[in-house]
Amino acid sequence: MAEVDPAVARLVEELVTARTASLSAEVARLSGEVEALRPRTVADRATIIVFSGDMDKLMSAFIIASGAVAMGLEASMYFTFWGLAAVKKTTLYSGKSIVEKMLSLMLPGGPDDVPSSNMNMLGMGPVMFKSVMKKHNVETLPDLVKVSQELGVRMIACQMSMGVMGIGRDELIDGLEFGGVATYLGDATDSKVTLYI
Repeated sequence: MAEVDPAVARLVEELVTARTASLSAEVARLSGEVEALRPRTVADRATIIVFSGDMDKLMSAFIIASGAVAMGLEASMYFTFWGLAAVKKTTLYSGKSIVEKMLSLMLPGGPDDVPSSNMNMLGMGPVMFKSVMKKHNVETLPDLVKVSQELGVRMIACQMSMGVMGIGRDELIDGLEFGGVATYLGDATDSKVTLYI
């Protein structure tokens, strides 16, 4: 049997290596395309973006979230802009700019101070609603916040909105997560239920 010329052997090896690398790259590219075509799985999750700062709308958001957990779904609530009032525990002024201090003065101090969306009547509407709720054994908004936390509802405060509204982390209740639009979309994209309240 004749020996193969070393130059020919090197050339064959280089051609095989180049072809193999080319095929490996093509397989990787096609695998990525196939993966992108697979349908996304929908999780047993409800995702709620909480934009409103109105008592009745906030109550609805917490009732839906806790109801979802009771039905076996995971629940996530994303608090943005006015909705951050639902998860405030205090208002602080030190270290804030003049504009942030003015915003802090005008914003509700927490879930017990939010107005109703209708029939607010210079603040008398929420007082009337709370009286009727007590008579009918309906949980208050602060109680709904606590119950939702106890049930394991995931609560995320929007960092961008916190900056715009002049709200610091130390003004919010314990147990919150902090995130942005990517955090919200990561949950919402795979949720069976997605709501904007």
